This record gives sequence, structure tokens and C-alpha cells, in this order.
Amino acid sequence: MKTYQIATIPGDGIGKEVVPAGQQVLAALAAGGAGFQFEFEDFDWGGDYYRKHGVMMPADGLDALRGKDAILFGSAGDPDIADHITLWGLRLKICQGFDQYANVRPTRILPGIDGPLKRCKQEDLNWVIVRENSEGEYSGVGGRVHQGHPIEAATDVSMMTRVGVERILRFAFKLAQSRPRKLLTVITKSNAQRHAMVMWDEIALEVSRDFPDVKWDKELVDAATARMVNRPATLDTIVATNLHADILSDLAAALAGSLGIAPTGNIDPERRYPSMFEPIHGSAFDIMGKGLANPVGTFWSVVMLLEHLGENEAAKRVMQAIESVTANPSLHTGDLGGSATTAEVTRAVCDFLGGAQQRKAA
Repeated sequence: MKTYQIATIPGDGIGKEVVPAGQQVLAALAAGGAGFQFEFEDFDWGGDYYRKHGVMMPADGLDALRGKDAILFGSAGDPDIADHITLWGLRLKICQGFDQYANVRPTRILPGIDGPLKRCKQEDLNWVIVRENSEGEYSGVGGRVHQGHPIEAATDVSMMTRVGVERILRFAFKLAQSRPRKLLTVITKSNAQRHAMVMWDEIALEVSRDFPDVKWDKELVDAATARMVNRPATLDTIVATNLHADILSDLAAALAGSLGIAPTGNIDPERRYPSMFEPIHGSAFDIMGKGLANPVGTFWSVVMLLEHLGENEAAKRVMQAIESVTANPSLHTGDLGGSATTAEVTRAVCDFLGGAQQRKAA
């Protein structure tokens, strides 16, 4: 029987609650006769590790992850540690260390969830946002001088390379080509950012010639926010830079009902290294330890993890379990207007997977 090696990194805040919940779902799936199993290795990296060791993860941490089939990640963020330390010391260290240059964020309105777009039909909002995940505005290039003096200056340089831009645009065109509508929107800001974003536009045009069956258009990022609200049905696959997609995907999750349900995959398309899957909701320290966190974003991330492993039928079953839970208002957590707990939602998903396996056996 195939055994997948999965690294679990709960990280900070509610990550310590939703990642174990995701592990329970994977274990329930395997126990139900999926035809494969999992071996988990948990890593205690994050804010607590930083308080003990002065770093968010050990210097050789990537070596411990390198042989895994996938990584299930929780969140990075601690109210007592500067955000740039938690982000660059853990999540980005893994993403950049393993060149997970494609950040993929599916968004749609799940059954039973009341999204804020009252005129929007459920089928009108079914998007995948592709985020460049290795350079751009989050390249880490820049610095500060004369700190504390009136002449203090600071820079953050958006660094884009032809190879980085071309590979993410090619990935997005291929993804759009695989979806029924074959529709791609390329997000830009080349009217104001007249160097790197102009190169981005030029490369998009070049890459598009290799995908004549994909219909594509170009949209300024500020106009894209209005389009997502006013004309959601005109969008399908969206590709944007690191910063632009970071912002747009949070808007997308809110339009679909809650950040608590939104997943993401940090993908190495060439499969040289393990890819990492995580909910986008952050550490949410205000509800940490109260059993109130919505685990659906983690479960949907598990679906993406299974798809990446090639276990598409298993991924479909987990997605069916998620939809059965969201369709039941009594299983909505607080972010969706309900009062269900993390444990109750997790139990319902695991029970569905067990029941589905029993029906299959019958």
C-alpha cells in the first residue's frame, strides 16, 4: 500500500487547532479504505520555537522537509513577535527555499454559505487566483539607512525577472486551459509601474501565443477589485503578482463568505521539492484555544494536497464532505454566523468520509 510522507507544521495561533483537524481528516480518509495511508511528522516551528531558540525554524529545517511528499501548514504570526520575523523566518523561508513559485487559491461559494454579493448566483463566483510566490514585491530586496534620524530612508524593491514572470504566466495559462471556460485575466498596474509591470504585460502577450484556445484579457489591479464585486461572472482564472494576488485573494475569500473557508497551495510545479498547503486565514490569536476556528480552509487545503499527490478520487470525496458540512447551518462556525466548534465540524467531515466508504463497500 502506498504511504505518503506528510510534514505537519501547525505554526502559530489557531494553526495549532486546524492542522491537527486536517490530519484527522486525512487519517479518516486512509482508514476508510482509500487504498493509501499517511505517515505524519510534526514540526513545532513558529512563535514558541522562536522564544526558545531565537529563530522560527532551525537553519537546517529545509533538509528535514526535503524528502516529504507534501507539507500541511497552519499559520505564521504572533502578537509578541514582529510580523516580518514570523513571515520571513518560517513561511517564506519554506516557500522560497523550495521555489514554490506558484501560489494557487481557488475560490467559490460553497453550498449553504451566504456570501455578501446578494445579486451573485453561486455559479457566478468560481475562480482560481494564481499568485506569483517567489519574487516581485516580496522579493526581500531593500534596506534601511540612518535609522532614528530625520534623514532615515527605507526601500522595498519589487524585483521581477523574465524567468520568474514567464513561468508563472505559463502556469496560469495552462491552468486556464484545463478549466471549462478557458478564460484568463492577467492583473497588471503598468499604467503607474512603468518598468517591471510593462515587462509583465509584454511577457503575457508572448506567452499567450502558445495558448490560442485560451481567451484572455488584461485588467488594472484597482479596476479588478471593482470587477470582482460588480461582475464576478466575467472572471475565472486570475494571475497576478505577489502583492496584488495576496490582496485580491483575501477579497475573493470574503466575497465567497469567509477567510475561514479559503485554501491555498504553494506549488513547485516541477516537483523538485515538496509543495505546501495551508488555509489563508492567519493565526487569529483572538480565538486561539477556544475551539472556534473554522477548519474548512484547512480541509479544502487537504483537497488540494490530495490533488497534487494525484489522488483525485480521494480529493473529490473530501470536497463532498466539506460541501455536506457547509450545507448544514448547524455546522457553521462563528465566522459564518453559526456556533459550531472546530471539533464538531471536524467530526462531521470524518463521519461523512466513513459513511461514504461504508456505502461504497455496500
